[in-house]
Amino acid sequence: MTYTTNIFFQNYGSIILLIVGILAGSILGIYLPTIVPYIKPIGDIFLNLLFVAVIPLVFFAISSSVANIEGTNQLGKIIGAMTGVFLMGVLISACATIAVLYFFPLDAPIVPNGSELLDNNPDDTWSDKMVRFLTVSEFGKLLSRENMLALVIFSFLVGIATRKSTAVAQPFLSFLNAGNEVMKNLLILIMKISPIGLGAYFAYQVSSLGPQLFGFYAKPLGLYYLFGTCYFFVGFTVFAFIANGKYGITSYWKNNIVPTLTALGSCSSLATMPANLLAAKKIGVPDTIANVVIPLGTTLHKQGSSISSIFKIYVAFLLIGKDFFDPMTLVMSLGITVLVSVVAGGIPNGGYIGEMLMISVLDLPIEAVPAVMIIGTLVDPLATILNSTGDTVASMLVTKFTGNKYQVVTAEV
Repeated sequence: MTYTTNIFFQNYGSIILLIVGILAGSILGIYLPTIVPYIKPIGDIFLNLLFVAVIPLVFFAISSSVANIEGTNQLGKIIGAMTGVFLMGVLISACATIAVLYFFPLDAPIVPNGSELLDNNPDDTWSDKMVRFLTVSEFGKLLSRENMLALVIFSFLVGIATRKSTAVAQPFLSFLNAGNEVMKNLLILIMKISPIGLGAYFAYQVSSLGPQLFGFYAKPLGLYYLFGTCYFFVGFTVFAFIANGKYGITSYWKNNIVPTLTALGSCSSLATMPANLLAAKKIGVPDTIANVVIPLGTTLHKQGSSISSIFKIYVAFLLIGKDFFDPMTLVMSLGITVLVSVVAGGIPNGGYIGEMLMISVLDLPIEAVPAVMIIGTLVDPLATILNSTGDTVASMLVTKFTGNKYQVVTAEV
């Protein structure tokens, strides 16, 4: 009995502690909101530690994985499969959302005046915005999580350059591999305090966002959360089955608990990325695939943002009295959704850039802006879960489509 109990807590102890921490934070947020400002700094400290550690992890994980891939054909297969999986995920979630809204139409919400929400919209060209999304002007700016896509591209190029440098680059390759191992262990250490950190931050989320969920936006938010939850369980189960049959389903959901709770508590895809990498390793996804697909997916693969993008465009068209289901509007909405899912950063409420893109392309009036902004904020917890945990199942699909085999999971993983 004692042996069985020890095995149980060895396998599920961290998950139980995390659930207890989040439940305690939720109770504090609901019943003792006055003490939330005093415990929120604990959550901020935990998230800051994660954000600081994630930056070098992304560099070492991507660079070392790309550098260790044997053969140009294998690298090309991974990139090609990953691109197809990312695009497929975003479009499937968007099309499913359009179907749900067609069969379950909504009423336009009443919104406050929010003209000030456009004050921070940069007055420059889209070519300038694209340059900022993809690159930075100085090396030091790569170390900011606001420039995550630029860091991902740079890390990828470093990995390719290392592969091309052959034997001369062996010391540098050893450095990349060692750095990757050190950063993974550092993140494991940081995650040990996640029950306290996420509990404190979750208390803040519940106390600040909870009351807003029952106002003018109750119906659209209710439909979003209902459909998003169904898509989370049904859609990701189907993807996991395609990736590795029945074992894919059981292994994915067994190891997806910690990433899901981390995403729910932090509302950050970046903060969830370490948990996703550990989950992929336990599932048996090869490191060369997981270390490329998951960090890239944190920036480029966002099924939750895809669903919320369609919702926001739909509500905006309700407000201005236009037909959302016009064929040209639907095609444009899908195109915008793909772009929004790419440019939305992996940080809390990072979708504002994407929302500005949506408003500009659709030429929406200022009356529609508050609805877009408020819905984007209130759906962020579930959107983050779909965005981040979808990256793990995406790495499983890439493993399947590239013909790679799942690794045997050892006891210490």
